[in-house]
Amino acid sequence: MLAVTAHDHVPPGPVAVLANPTAGRGRHRGLLPRILARLGGAGRPVELLTARTPAEAEAACHAAVAGGAGALVAVGGDGTVHRAVQAVAGTAVPFGPVPAGTGNDFAVETGFPADPLAAVEVIAAALAAGRTRPVDLARLSGSGGADRWYGAVLAAGFDAIVNERANRMRWPRGPRRYDLAILVELARLRPRRYRLVLDGVPQEVDAVLVAVGNAASYGGGMRICPDADPTDGLLDVVVGGRFDRRTLMRVKPRIYQGTHVTHPLVRAYRARTVELAAEGITTYVDGERSFDLPVTVTAVPSALRLLR
Repeated sequence: MLAVTAHDHVPPGPVAVLANPTAGRGRHRGLLPRILARLGGAGRPVELLTARTPAEAEAACHAAVAGGAGALVAVGGDGTVHRAVQAVAGTAVPFGPVPAGTGNDFAVETGFPADPLAAVEVIAAALAAGRTRPVDLARLSGSGGADRWYGAVLAAGFDAIVNERANRMRWPRGPRRYDLAILVELARLRPRRYRLVLDGVPQEVDAVLVAVGNAASYGGGMRICPDADPTDGLLDVVVGGRFDRRTLMRVKPRIYQGTHVTHPLVRAYRARTVELAAEGITTYVDGERSFDLPVTVTAVPSALRLLR
């Protein structure tokens, strides 16, 4: 892993930009010319990457970095950021997230303004000054292929199960599909037996909510791991135990403020390495579908250089 400091210079090369025009239901699409112009004003060529699918977006980012990009900027939400981060994690190429999605948790939790034009001002100023700041990432290993990186939160409980249900449903479209998935999975709610190994120390728990956070929030501001700090070299693990339906629905709104961790059925831990296993769970990281359990998550200090 590269040692980085706040004063490292940005490598030479153009600024590659990955933009998701459908992020945030397209509400920031018209801002892209202004974002590109502001980045160009930082004194480097700007190259807009082309991609039609998430897989193509990730491949385009890898190709840009391999081809000598001096920086990578992602315009979109957490899903777009997640694809871009795979290409720059552990490299000397710095990264700037422009929050333009439904959920912008990584950008906001690492200190960028929530307004996309304000965020691009921060990124452009850092480019012009050659300024970067280190931030941690989590490295996810599973049986589903090559390791993945994530910046915000891994969900492996009720929220992951709801996402999986919603992604399998063909009707209805839009947010109502997610609402219906919640109702279906609430009716089927039951605690599951998880095996947790935190820095080599094993335990078994019956739980409904399980999250492993590099940063505090997911899902557009739900502070599931409220004390997580993406610069402390540690992962925060939050486990919500044997909730019944009524209790879960009472506690869930408290996640937006992070006060759910005071509930007697919630436990919070910190560890550098987390092994997590349970039957029949597909994890979601930064809102994106990822590996089936079991997985291993490792905190990697200073894995990413941010243009801040």
